[in-house]
Amino acid sequence: MIIKTFVKETKESWRDGRVRIAFLIVLLLLAMAVWVGAHQYQNVNEQYRTAKNTERILWDNQGEKNPHSAAHYGTYAFKPKYPLSLVDQGVDKYVGTSIFLEAHKRNEAQFSAAADQTGLARFGDLTPDFILLFIIPLLIILLGYNSFTKEREMGTYTLLKSQGASNWKWAMGKWMSLFIPIFAITALLFLITGILLSNLKDFGVFKWQSLLTMFAIYMGYYIIFINIVLIISSRAKKSGIALVLSLSVWILACLAAPKAASNIAEAKHPYPTRQEFAANVLKDKKDGLDGHNPWSKESKLLEQQVLAEHGVDSLHQLPFNFDAYRMQKGEEHEAEVYFKHYNYLKDQFAQQSKVYKGLAIISPYLPTRFLSMAVAQTDYATHWDFADAAEDYRIATQKFLNDHFAENSNYGDWSYQADANFWVGLPNFEYDPPKLGEILTDNTSSLWILGAWLALSFSILLITTKTI
Repeated sequence: MIIKTFVKETKESWRDGRVRIAFLIVLLLLAMAVWVGAHQYQNVNEQYRTAKNTERILWDNQGEKNPHSAAHYGTYAFKPKYPLSLVDQGVDKYVGTSIFLEAHKRNEAQFSAAADQTGLARFGDLTPDFILLFIIPLLIILLGYNSFTKEREMGTYTLLKSQGASNWKWAMGKWMSLFIPIFAITALLFLITGILLSNLKDFGVFKWQSLLTMFAIYMGYYIIFINIVLIISSRAKKSGIALVLSLSVWILACLAAPKAASNIAEAKHPYPTRQEFAANVLKDKKDGLDGHNPWSKESKLLEQQVLAEHGVDSLHQLPFNFDAYRMQKGEEHEAEVYFKHYNYLKDQFAQQSKVYKGLAIISPYLPTRFLSMAVAQTDYATHWDFADAAEDYRIATQKFLNDHFAENSNYGDWSYQADANFWVGLPNFEYDPPKLGEILTDNTSSLWILGAWLALSFSILLITTKTI
């Protein structure tokens, strides 16, 4: 019964010209999205390598220079683009690609792709994740909205019941007729993506395990939609009503719920404005040690403390350059200020994420989106991790420069210049993103919610098919 129903439903769907056209359109869109994404991925990789190598060459070839001048000259930390961003770009286009690392200041990531786009960008990009999250659920609706209602309208339902057909086998055949083509399309996309990524020469390490995890997440998402569409079709009296109800579910789940959840999270835990954030940082900087001001109260206290520690009565008698030492202490104070205020932003982000993920129970789209971005390493959590790594590198760079200045010059000697070969001693900036195990652990709630949606939708489908 299951196989016969599956074959019958598949033949009917294939005979319907609308279904064939819809499949063709979806496959064409997927092919275009993957092709465009692969070329973009290669271009960004090449830009990353060029920028990283060029910046390092500029740093290493500064020539003879005062170390603190080099600190203000600065360098850049470039954010890598990860292989699975080919499938899900996440927030990458909005958060910037590089951070300028300089003395006394923590900068935000700059040069986001969205900043270079026109107003048309608000209508969305043709990317694999857009098709996976929005278009394929619409295809499921097109294929399945009349799965049960057409039997009533054509009079075949009564005939099937009179022959003693099993409800659950009948329903399972219809379920398979929806699942198999969706599985085939999605598997084809991920297979092509895996082959492309396996053969691209890039700095990122592609892992099939992560790709298969993402594939499983999306298949869970589609199964939930298949179940919902069949539940609606089994309860609706007419195909038109089933179509309207199914489209209403899609609008609520994929469009309304994410926006509502975002607004609620932002309203409960708002970020400070850029002006407020800058003013708070400036206030805390002024209240502490200024490494450039020898006449400040904090600087005088530091001077007295250092003299007492070394048992001398003059800064000239210290075995190091106190100017550079004071600048390093100023850097450490300013780093603590930035640490405090950026930690507040991270706390607000964590609270927003907690609210946002808590509201994921209202739509299967939300946990799927969270998990997809996390596995692709294109979510905000990965960006924050990168920004923190860049800040740690900035702090280490300033210490590297100030310590050399302090140890190799005398107090008041601002004319000191480091040797031209000194700069190559600074280690390269390297960033390793979280591993798949850590990502799944951090997103356990989304996994549970997606699993709950699967279990609940299957349970309701079984109940409704028994009473058709």
